[in-house]
Amino acid sequence: MEVTLTDANFELEVLKAEKPVLVDFWAEWCGPCKMVSPAVTELAEQLKDHLKVGKMNVDENPKTSQDYQIMSIPSLKVFKGGKIIGEMIGASPKPVIEKTIKSILGL
Repeated sequence: MEVTLTDANFELEVLKAEKPVLVDFWAEWCGPCKMVSPAVTELAEQLKDHLKVGKMNVDENPKTSQDYQIMSIPSLKVFKGGKIIGEMIGASPKPVIEKTIKSILGL
């Protein structure tokens, strides 16, 4: 299950989370974001014991997007202990995303 992230809840849901958090920075108008979204949703279910997954609309949440210098979307970032421990920028097929995320998490 994914969490809808906002500028208001980002600190609580991501930076203070107990386990690592995959954040999908996206926008409604972004075609590649729509290609990546189903893979992120599937990974949220597959890796729910190891990872929390959140989606943040960059148009609706400019502060957090600016804070993390999101220049290209889709942008996937993995946070742990309030810090970015890994990232992927651009659209990739699910097997590539899954392999990258598992590598970042040491799975």
